[in-house]
Amino acid sequence: MKSVSKILAFFFLITPFLGIAQHIVYSEPEREDGRRTNFEIIGKINGNFLVFKNNRSDNAISIYNDQMQLQQRVNIDFIPDRYINVYFIPYSDHFIMIYEYQKKSIVHCAAIKMDGMAKKLGDPIDLDTTQIGFAANNKIYTTIFSEDKQRIMLFKINSKNPKNFLFTTFLYDQNLELIDRHRIYMPMEDRDNGFTDFSLDNEGTLVFAKFLKSSSGDYISRVNMITKGPTADTFAIRDMGTNERILDELKIKIDNNNKRYILTGFYYKQRRGNIEGVYTVQWDKNENAKIKESLTVFNDELRSLAKSSESNLKMAFNDYFIKQVITKRDGGYILISESEYTTTRGGYFNRWDYMYGYNPYFTPGFDYYGSPFYSPWNRYGYYNNNNAVRYHAENIMIVSFDKDGNVDWSNVIPKSQYDDESDNLISYQPMNTGGELHFLYNQYEGRNLLLNDQSIAPDGKITRYPTLKNLDRGYDFMPRYGRQTGSAQIFIPCLYRNYLCFAKVDF
Repeated sequence: MKSVSKILAFFFLITPFLGIAQHIVYSEPEREDGRRTNFEIIGKINGNFLVFKNNRSDNAISIYNDQMQLQQRVNIDFIPDRYINVYFIPYSDHFIMIYEYQKKSIVHCAAIKMDGMAKKLGDPIDLDTTQIGFAANNKIYTTIFSEDKQRIMLFKINSKNPKNFLFTTFLYDQNLELIDRHRIYMPMEDRDNGFTDFSLDNEGTLVFAKFLKSSSGDYISRVNMITKGPTADTFAIRDMGTNERILDELKIKIDNNNKRYILTGFYYKQRRGNIEGVYTVQWDKNENAKIKESLTVFNDELRSLAKSSESNLKMAFNDYFIKQVITKRDGGYILISESEYTTTRGGYFNRWDYMYGYNPYFTPGFDYYGSPFYSPWNRYGYYNNNNAVRYHAENIMIVSFDKDGNVDWSNVIPKSQYDDESDNLISYQPMNTGGELHFLYNQYEGRNLLLNDQSIAPDGKITRYPTLKNLDRGYDFMPRYGRQTGSAQIFIPCLYRNYLCFAKVDF
């Protein structure tokens, strides 16, 4: 009797999930939007889904309701036709748009608040201007915001003097009220200095790292942790004591709950050697000091799971790039990486061929890195390569660490993807539903490219779900550009007969 009760209890627990497991609703393609349309998914505002679209000189925001019906297409006429960059910070009932454009020799950065119907909540606000003296399309300003979205930072870097970069930072609250503005010099002791990604914690502290790359550009060492408090007028620069370790790309993740910064990256034993494992530093915010340093060596069991069919165990991780670091409330964290590489008819490109030549942080002012072909700004773009380049995205590795930096568990989600036209249909999108971390990605089943879902539980167990239902033929998903819009909902762009459209997926 007890066993029957347990079975019934389990059934009732899983029934709600199974009932809403995979419900997909598509938008109708709009005549103006094709394969070459640039777009940015703003998010879910007041129950509507908003997407910014750019077609040459036309800028608009499309508004979809919960049934994915187009409510309105709002022309954004206050942005100049030739803008340089646009950035969105979504809230539940409005969003902030920060945009950058050039008039003559002046680059302007402005911001505006808009509601869920893309109506202006006030006039545009001029945030800053920069005189450059020449025509360019290069992005000057970088926008970052805190996890709770209560602090927003705009900054620019003047690298005219290669030995002394000038940072200008602007810190705002969620209402775009200026809290702090400073001009701070950063000594660059070597022309091979570079920066990691820039982050902002919930109190408004700017966090990043400066490192020295080798003269050949194939590894980094001598890492300094750099912070700037909300009203500080100088950078606090601390040697991380990496002891000249041979390190790969570095990621910084802010753990706001535990007042820590986590810096992690792959490491080697020798120059241009094979990736041995993960190097991690835990940095205490209040003490501004290193509290934990650890090396995690990848064992043969994990290497066997992670390697592609053509690689050996020693080379298993040489094509992996860190994609996300997710913090846990107890102080632990999850590291997610993916195997990515490109090939041509002439051969294979490894990480040293493109990694440090591509990484835009060696030209300060840009704000993405960590992949051989990642499209900057999370903006969709079409690249006509005449089929000369084949893009590959393969297995996903997930490693869970406890608060002391020890491995709880590790696992690999196997997949094999490639595309000759562009990288838009490959890679994955994670979706956190609380009890599971889902990974959505395309996979060929026969001749059809179908959206697949595998999830990983808190104990590291992987579940492969049946192919999502209601996958209408003709829709090609681009999951890597999707955005989670609810606890069990994700918004994903699609291509349908070369037209851009969107799908809402409810779990």
